Amino acid sequence: MVIAGFGCRAEATIESFRSALAATGMRPDALAVPADRAGVIAPFAEAEGLAVHPVAAELLSGIDTPTRSTVSLAARGVGSVAEAAALAAAGLAARIVVPRVMSSDRMATCAIAQGTEE
Repeated sequence: MVIAGFGCRAEATIESFRSALAATGMRPDALAVPADRAGVIAPFAEAEGLAVHPVAAELLSGIDTPTRSTVSLAARGVGSVAEAAALAAAGLAARIVVPRVMSSDRMATCAIAQGTEE
């Protein structure tokens, strides 16, 4: 399963998510986001016809990510919220295939994980 993980500001829009996902060059099977941002990404998920996997905050902070953002570290205690969300939703054997990229408006980040979870 291919999961697009997102980190975002509360003010992110459909276009923020669309821009970040487009920068990955991939089409995911589903989306993942911190649980408290599920409502923010819901309109984008609906527009794209994709399910959202909310990830609990305590799961995110324990995940080692390939990239590190000082903003993510300060806000969530993890190097990349997008990478951590993607890995958490994709399962134990998941790996990052596209490291975090940022939307053109800098309101969302996206990373792609490949996993074996269905």
